[in-house]
Amino acid sequence: MLQNSHAFSGFSVDNLEAAQKFYSETLGLTIELQPEMGFRLKFPSGHTVFVYDKPNHVPAEFTILNFPVDDIDAAVQELGSKGVQFEHYEGLQQGEKNIARGKAAGMGPDIAWFKDPAGNILSVLQN
Repeated sequence: MLQNSHAFSGFSVDNLEAAQKFYSETLGLTIELQPEMGFRLKFPSGHTVFVYDKPNHVPAEFTILNFPVDDIDAAVQELGSKGVQFEHYEGLQQGEKNIARGKAAGMGPDIAWFKDPAGNILSVLQN
């Protein structure tokens, strides 16, 4: 029944205008407005993610969206130049620029986390 569905995910924010600006201008993503509902993040793969306003929004305590990149150092530098601040988590080995170097330790990808204006956690990662 659902195997042919074009499923998509979604998440809430507490300020739709701030989120639209962040995702389109800061991150450079294509958005498609859904009047009186929210907006969709549109990716080159054809996948979409729905972003909607929720007055009692509570940020997720986990990563809601991961962005694979070819060069994590360049991605972190570019996003940092646009005002994005990367998170530091106690107990994780995060070096310069708050990048966790998982590849060198044989423990997954190199990854750096940051938040959107609503406090949702996002990441850039390089396998």
